[in-house]
Amino acid sequence: MADIAKRVSSNPILSPGDLKPSDENMIIECLLNPGVFEFNGKIWLLVRVAERTKQKDGMVTVPIYNNAGKVEIINFDLKDPKLDTSDARIINYDGIDYLTTISHLRLLCSDDGINFREDPEYPSLFGEGEYESYGIEDCRIANIEGNYHLTYTMVSASGVGVGLRTTRDWKHFEKKGMIFSPHNKDCALFEEKINGKYFALHRPSSPELGGNYMWLAESPDGIHWGNHQCLAHTRTGKFDSKRLGAGAAPIKTGKGWLEIYHGATAENRYCLGAILLDSNDPSKVIARIEEPIMEPIAEYEQSGFFGNVVFTNGHIVHGDTIQMYYGASDEFVCKAEFSIKEILSKLDIS
Repeated sequence: MADIAKRVSSNPILSPGDLKPSDENMIIECLLNPGVFEFNGKIWLLVRVAERTKQKDGMVTVPIYNNAGKVEIINFDLKDPKLDTSDARIINYDGIDYLTTISHLRLLCSDDGINFREDPEYPSLFGEGEYESYGIEDCRIANIEGNYHLTYTMVSASGVGVGLRTTRDWKHFEKKGMIFSPHNKDCALFEEKINGKYFALHRPSSPELGGNYMWLAESPDGIHWGNHQCLAHTRTGKFDSKRLGAGAAPIKTGKGWLEIYHGATAENRYCLGAILLDSNDPSKVIARIEEPIMEPIAEYEQSGFFGNVVFTNGHIVHGDTIQMYYGASDEFVCKAEFSIKEILSKLDIS
């Protein structure tokens, strides 16, 4: 199957050099996987900004967020026998892991969907508290009756879970805490209730038995979740053979709920696929695509901080058109468009 994404000619639309670091001691390493929404007549991105600390001679410095959401720098002596720096992404000191980069979420707006800028009236979001001390990542946004629900990855020494914050004005946020405990991520909420219940896609990980699969959960209030059901497994020999997880909020169509998801191989090649769920019972899978609808074929998708990656958790839908914003090679933010009808045709749903 041919890649059916229509990439904009101005890709990448955002690169690390386009933004300023959050702190004088930090350096922006890469931009990743924005959440997307419309607000006050503009298109907004909530971009994941990954930063590292400026290093000192003879030391390794790592950042963490304190309870107030402010970055703190921890210094380790390279000669300390308790220090293990064999992994460029994670160092270990005296049995505790620390990330070498830390992520926050940055708001940018646009009038045309291509040229984005920061607005000083709208604050960035940082990790706060024990379970976000290593940052917050990859936010999905669901607009449910005018209340924006932000589901994002919480990272700490205790593991990786799903956090929830809500807002109506993007200046004041209610923190709901961790709604899916470690190890879990890739949580996307449906943007309307079904039979009076909230529904969410999520991805627990079970490497010893099972794997990285896509699951469905339901809730009476959007905070307390249960009745978990596995929707989709990895598939040997296909683009989603090692792991898969939800993209943005599912799209309601006349044929069912369309979810564009990411799938990866053991070699960490990330593509996008599609799955169709029943309108009234999203635990029922109507169809799942056999080949990806988008692959890392552009140069900026193949070469970057971590190459051969296309990854999305944000889009806007106008009629038949999906305006998708995605992360490329774990470094750039890009844009592409899809036709819903074309995706459904690839699922053999006319």
